[in-house]
Amino acid sequence: MSRHQSFGKSSKGEKKRNVLKRFERIDVLRRLGRWKDGEDRKVTGLPKTRVVA
Repeated sequence: MSRHQSFGKSSKGEKKRNVLKRFERIDVLRRLGRWKDGEDRKVTGLPKTRVVA
């Protein structure tokens, strides 16, 4: 039995996301040198970063 087209393909969940989670954004900021561990940082107001997949 075949699947209906509306179900899509199984690899559909691997598409590029346009929003990072907080820990992913902090990892990007660390790589860019804009985040230093140990500093008292706010939970909100993190600088924006580009999504690179």
